[in-house]
Amino acid sequence: MKKQLTMLVLCLSLFFIQIDGAAAAVLQKDSSLTYETLFTGTDVSLSGSGSQQQYFKVMDYWNVDELRINLHFQISQITADQNSSVTLSLNGSPFYTFRPSVQNNGEQQLTITAPKGFLKEGSNTLTIQGYLRTARVDNQICSVDNSPDNWLHLFNTSSIAVRYTPKALSGGISDFSERFSGIDTLTDNHSLLAVPDKSSAAELEAATYALSGLASNNTLSDRTIPLLPYRGDTVKAKEAVVLIARYDHVPAPLKALLSPAEDLGTHALIQLVNKDTQPTLVVTSKDESLLIKAGRLLGNRDLIGQLSSDLLVIDDVTEVATPAFSLSSNITFTETGDKLTGPNHQEQTYFVSLPSNRSIADSGKISLDFRYAENLDFGRSLVTVSINGTPIGSKKLTQELANGDSLNFSIPENLNVSGNFSVNVAFDLELPSAICTPNSEQMPWAYISKDSVLHLNTKDRTDLLFNNYPYPFLRDEVYNHVAVVLPEEMDDYSYQSLSNMFNLLGQYASGNTGDVHFYTDSVIADNLKNNNIIAIGTYKNNKVIRDNNEKLYFQYNSEGTTFHSNEKMSIEEQYGAQIGTLQLIDSPYESGHGLLAVTGVSSEEYYLASKLIASESSKWKVYGDGVVTDKNGNINAYRFKTASGAAKDSVVQKIVDRSDVLAFVVAIVLVLTMVILSLLLLLRKHMKKRGDKE
Repeated sequence: MKKQLTMLVLCLSLFFIQIDGAAAAVLQKDSSLTYETLFTGTDVSLSGSGSQQQYFKVMDYWNVDELRINLHFQISQITADQNSSVTLSLNGSPFYTFRPSVQNNGEQQLTITAPKGFLKEGSNTLTIQGYLRTARVDNQICSVDNSPDNWLHLFNTSSIAVRYTPKALSGGISDFSERFSGIDTLTDNHSLLAVPDKSSAAELEAATYALSGLASNNTLSDRTIPLLPYRGDTVKAKEAVVLIARYDHVPAPLKALLSPAEDLGTHALIQLVNKDTQPTLVVTSKDESLLIKAGRLLGNRDLIGQLSSDLLVIDDVTEVATPAFSLSSNITFTETGDKLTGPNHQEQTYFVSLPSNRSIADSGKISLDFRYAENLDFGRSLVTVSINGTPIGSKKLTQELANGDSLNFSIPENLNVSGNFSVNVAFDLELPSAICTPNSEQMPWAYISKDSVLHLNTKDRTDLLFNNYPYPFLRDEVYNHVAVVLPEEMDDYSYQSLSNMFNLLGQYASGNTGDVHFYTDSVIADNLKNNNIIAIGTYKNNKVIRDNNEKLYFQYNSEGTTFHSNEKMSIEEQYGAQIGTLQLIDSPYESGHGLLAVTGVSSEEYYLASKLIASESSKWKVYGDGVVTDKNGNINAYRFKTASGAAKDSVVQKIVDRSDVLAFVVAIVLVLTMVILSLLLLLRKHMKKRGDKE
């Protein structure tokens, strides 16, 4: 009996060990997360030997367990199965080739496991290369490549799925910052920038600079970082929290974790706490100016990336400013040169960074230095240069210049390009007798040398239109004397509206040296002079909106309970109480500045309006200078101003803005001055001689 009891205990022990092992296996499996990147927002079609590239990110703090490519596509119904193929490459290394089937009308889905060894941290490229041919006619030696018939359509339901396990947080403040703005953290809404309830102006200013730096690391066009008061319900389920608060506003549990060795009357503290539970970066000081300085430091991406410790102390002499903005007039496309290989159409795209308030001025020029193979059909081969998809010129390739060709294209004055833009160089490398020429990756080729440059002249865009937003609130990538006027009493919608505004502004702000000041309903007019104003609130709780109601395009009634109709839009009384508006007008406090009213009858309505300028994915819906939106997603944008900006630059101003012309004018003036001075000296000498003779 004792022996049987012993066996029973042993069996039960083994049973529970197995159960525990199974639970551990489930836990390990559950600890693996999956991040899925959908293909481009619209469907993509390839023809003939075309290719398509899809980009996706692998964060530094991921241990990748598996990479899956999920393809949903359709091919031409007359494609020849055995003559066609599709090849997948990861970061330039091919890893899978298959023959698409024309069954089921050519539509199919395919899941492929890709090798992890081809991955790299940061940006990765998946290339889908199609080699599509229709059925060959009997007794023909080779078939004609009729590209319109040979197509592969990639649906936007295709995706790249990365299954990963997060690494332990061990890299200090820089590691935390990367996770805070990581694509997985933002997609799951696990980040929070928090301030105390009933925040002071200094706390909001510091939070604004910090939010700008954190948002600039956000690579997702449809996600924002929330800004809310620090409360149990707002921090619940968050995996990364930044709290910016004066020391007396820091909650007691967090205050107990801070370093006691620092005098916070003369220092500011940035400290990472709760690393193993809910990582929280506390930014605090008893001195408001130092708290603001600490916020600016979080707005400096370079400095944050260098902080490997959990603690940083800031004092009056700590350097936190970003370098001053400088824009070169000569921009090199490539440092080492770029080679394009393969027949037919081949492209190389270069991205040029430009502040959002600047546009391409006249006399800009693209100088391209290139060479190409000598085995082309030179009757059909050419190179085309485009800016933002608009062709600006083409040149025919010739055998005589194959080993050293060049082109110079002037940038058209009416191109109307502002902010970041792309320059595309496309070669059409046609081969003679291409019908029977086998495909070769090394034949033909073209090479763009490092001597290729863009000669760029720019000018300010000063029109007060949403087409030019975020001007006037940013100029040359720093905040341009911004005054934010908020309601005296802020609810969560008010904080979220403020968050929306500075998420997008932060995406454009690369510097942390500009100024943002906060005021409430009690603001006086003198504080608003020499500022570009953002007024968030209702008629009843925002003095700026109330005092300037008659200057708004969409005006409130005398009680502030609805909007009136105007020359652009008829507004029914009940509907007017349920809409939010964005209105960009000239500042009534000082000429040459702007005022943006983000307003509605209640906070929920103006929050709807703020969402339109919260991210790049929604900004394109906004244009003109007056916008209305409602809860059903209807958006109406209008232009009210007939003259929307400053007067055209004078001839003197145009000369000052053009460094090349300015140098020429200075040289001419110096030469004329020397000539006049020489004539005066000669005249004086001549007069002196005449006096001697007399």
